[in-house]
Amino acid sequence: MSELHKFLFDGLPVRGMIVRLTDAWTEVLARRAANSATGAYPVPVRELLGEMAAASVLMQSNIKFNGALVLQVFGDGPVRVAVAEAQPDLSLRVTATLVGEVPEEARLSEMVNVHNKGRCAITLDPKDKFPGQQPYQGVVPLFDDHGHKLEKLSSVLEHYMLQSEQLDTCLVLAADDKVAAGLLIQRLPLEGEGNLAGSLRSAANEDEIGLNEHYNRIALLAGSLKREELLTLDVDTILRRLFWEEKVVRFEPLQGATAPRFACSCSRERVGQMIRGLGTEEVESILAEQGQIEVGCEFCGQQYHFDAVDAATLFTRDEHHLAPGTKTVQ
Repeated sequence: MSELHKFLFDGLPVRGMIVRLTDAWTEVLARRAANSATGAYPVPVRELLGEMAAASVLMQSNIKFNGALVLQVFGDGPVRVAVAEAQPDLSLRVTATLVGEVPEEARLSEMVNVHNKGRCAITLDPKDKFPGQQPYQGVVPLFDDHGHKLEKLSSVLEHYMLQSEQLDTCLVLAADDKVAAGLLIQRLPLEGEGNLAGSLRSAANEDEIGLNEHYNRIALLAGSLKREELLTLDVDTILRRLFWEEKVVRFEPLQGATAPRFACSCSRERVGQMIRGLGTEEVESILAEQGQIEVGCEFCGQQYHFDAVDAATLFTRDEHHLAPGTKTVQ
């Protein structure tokens, strides 16, 4: 089952998290693969989306925010945009829009940053907005300070976290067809609470960037974690292998009902409402031409099919609830 583990290093200004998405991740892939119109994502896209899913959960659980965290990578490659969304309850969904062939061994730059114009955006969209309040969004390029293309999503997000929070962050991400996982190590702020809206920008925090020896030591250990280890080893083994000389204080893991999980807002009812909005004439025209109406969720890939009987039910449903003598819907 999917799980999220949080921990601190006793007496040190360093915190960490490990996420393992198993059932949540395989459901995402199964829905996409079952879509007859699109089929499964190419392997490099699956790996990118898995890393994004793990990263979005880590970042969402690292802040106190009542709203969606949306991670986007977009550019001018065959993957026009890839999106991962994590809600406050750690429900998640991902999608990608492809506009060309993705090579089997494609790297990040070959998928979204062909001409070094790719970007990564993180949006915090509050659930309960104040009048006129806009979502917060931060954007960073997919290249380093010297203009060199970044080939790891983890490097892009480390750069983002440093700019946004003024805090050192180490990320290790990996994904395959069974597991999407991530390890986050971060230097604790000298003041206030961490968020992704830039409120920690202070001279004290900036002065500590790259200089805290405790963080640097632990980040070096975390960075030695190999992809295969992150994907195959359980959390206890990972922590023991990496930090056996450190005093790690662990919190109750999020598992079972509180664990990260797949969730998409699409439903047959919502699709039915959309079809009703087309009107009877348009729906009858589609049915006459195609025999059925097929609608696929652009986010999760779930397909919904409506035949002539289903469509007729959509338009007669409201009539059963009309007041006596009423023949039209207002």
